[in-house]
Amino acid sequence: PFNFLAGAEGCPNWGPRLEHLQGAFLASYSRANSDMQIPIAYEPEEPGEGRMNVCSNQIACRFDCLAVTLEMPFKDCLSHSDPEFGWSPSRAKMLGASVLDALGYVHPYLREEGEFWVNFKEEDKYVRPTEKY
Repeated sequence: PFNFLAGAEGCPNWGPRLEHLQGAFLASYSRANSDMQIPIAYEPEEPGEGRMNVCSNQIACRFDCLAVTLEMPFKDCLSHSDPEFGWSPSRAKMLGASVLDALGYVHPYLREEGEFWVNFKEEDKYVRPTEKY
């Protein structure tokens, strides 16, 4: 019942670089669209134990890049519910359009070397997700 991102925490190459990119990406996405929330998602797999038959894990590992899966609710989003219309095509479109803000925010850092994350705001830090809500 939430919009969330499933990340690549289980990939063998998961480390500070990808962790900070994912944190900044998700924080920016949630600032751009109130339908995106941060704390609720699938419990992350331990590094090195990710299922490589999941596309985002395969992409993150193969190309050493930020890769996530966007999950959306079928009925309504509990973090920002709309009793009259529920989760609708127009909200899904707005959520899709908002991803451009998040991509624009992390774009300068995608292939940056060194500890680029020192430039990120405190609100951009990675939050380990939980399925408990």
